[in-house]
Amino acid sequence: MCREQSDIAGRKMCGLWKETRALAVDYLSICCTSPRLAPPPPSESAGAMRHLAQVMEKQHQARFLSLAQTFLGHCGPDPCSSLRKVMEELVGDGHLNWGRVVSLFTFTGVVARLLLEQKGMKPGLDPGQGQEMEQVPGNCRGLAETIADYLGEEKKDWLLENDGWEGFCKFSRSAREVNQDSSLKTALFAAAGVGLAGLTFLLVR
Repeated sequence: MCREQSDIAGRKMCGLWKETRALAVDYLSICCTSPRLAPPPPSESAGAMRHLAQVMEKQHQARFLSLAQTFLGHCGPDPCSSLRKVMEELVGDGHLNWGRVVSLFTFTGVVARLLLEQKGMKPGLDPGQGQEMEQVPGNCRGLAETIADYLGEEKKDWLLENDGWEGFCKFSRSAREVNQDSSLKTALFAAAGVGLAGLTFLLVR
């Protein structure tokens, strides 16, 4: 385990946790940012996540919005702990893959955007706000750290077996090189669909 104690300082020592957190912070910040104000991605993996998650949201826009609204209607005052349960359900059958990782980021991004709107705020952060943890909205920070706790710690072995976020970059580069109807793209969205089915079951039961 990256973290033998529960203190934040110990958690921050884990490089994989920090990389996952940075990726989540960037994506959630982008979801709450006006497109014209969005800063360049800080890394190749961040750019890859922006691309694939935004494509996935466009493919399943109504479904993600409905699930996020249902989630916020049931999560109470602590969306982070509820998100943790959603993540466990999303890969509860043990078959984690990049499609489900992207669907997790996509779903959380929609949740972050709705949380911002609930506060009466409109997307429109200043350029560069996605770069520093201390500058992003509190809800985004908490959700990003929840993703990092789960993927960067509990699923650390899976990430390492799949070459970490560099493996995700390789996956993204391959996806960009093939057509929309290719087996790779089909597999990506099929995996997301399976995850969304589990998520639907969790939220509506």
